[in-house]
Amino acid sequence: MERAILQRLPKVVLHDHLDGGLRPATVLELAREQGYTGLPAADVEGLSRWFFQGDSATLVRYLQAFEQTLAVMQTADALARVAREAVLDLAADGAVYAELRFAPLLHLRRGLAPEEVLGAVLAGCAEGGRLAGIPAKVIVCAMRQNDDASEVAELAAAYAGRGVVGFDLAGPEAGFPASRHRAACRAAVAGGLHLTLHSGEGAGVESIADALGCGAERLGHGVRLVEDLTVRDGRVVGFGPVAAQVHARGIALEVCPSSNLHTGMYPTVEQHPVGLLHRAGFAVTLSPDNRLMSGTSMTDEFALVVEHHGFDIGDLRAVTLRAVEAAFCEAATRDEVRERVLAGYPAA
Repeated sequence: MERAILQRLPKVVLHDHLDGGLRPATVLELAREQGYTGLPAADVEGLSRWFFQGDSATLVRYLQAFEQTLAVMQTADALARVAREAVLDLAADGAVYAELRFAPLLHLRRGLAPEEVLGAVLAGCAEGGRLAGIPAKVIVCAMRQNDDASEVAELAAAYAGRGVVGFDLAGPEAGFPASRHRAACRAAVAGGLHLTLHSGEGAGVESIADALGCGAERLGHGVRLVEDLTVRDGRVVGFGPVAAQVHARGIALEVCPSSNLHTGMYPTVEQHPVGLLHRAGFAVTLSPDNRLMSGTSMTDEFALVVEHHGFDIGDLRAVTLRAVEAAFCEAATRDEVRERVLAGYPAA
């Protein structure tokens, strides 16, 4: 399938980290403006090469690159700019709806208050959305290895209805189960937010079960659900209890194939379970996760599943419509996005 066709297809982005999607040129400009001298390269090409984590092989190494983007995202102007550019870049790649996620408490090094951080990102998303003509929402993340999730949940809930639509737990899964922050999850939901939790990426099925026990409506990644399946000759022939629950409830999986490959979850693209899960009827959606660190885009993710997992236009349409239904926006926005998706696929 021609890349030009894939790029024109409407896309719905559910899993995109704000600090994982900066333009390298913007990183350089912000570093100069802020007097930050710790960048590992002084030109766009060199910095792009350094940020690409395709050979990192582990999630820990992959995440180390974020220290450089976080370093230049410590002022209100920088945060608003990064958010605006993220929305514009996603829209230029065909996105008709986007949810951007980030952890506000990681942006306090230069004295910003958490409310100022969140306000700047919301302003940038709103401006980018106006310029691009797409809805752009925010998911607030707490870091599961820290003990401030309840504080983050309260902050996020204060902005429910003002652009913040969801709460997430990010960071290392292994050793830091979501249930450590069950109270924060409950507070976020009570405050009017939806819940998506990173699970089934850095830990296995037990992490997914734990996330479901906390009320997760979507699973960030979730691909290690395959460990709870019986597979013969490339087909799913049996469901374990966790997989059966996810399947029966139609819980959306925010699948980010390139990122999973770059963190060493699967040795080859063919061994990634995205196609297997999709064909078994799970609510697979596609997202880029970290466009900078994985050198990817929504079009690249579409191309990957087309080339290596046999997806066709019908599969991409199904995946995108699933994302529409799983989006955390209000019903009126969902209806508008669905119409744009339906209108875009026949034309393609």
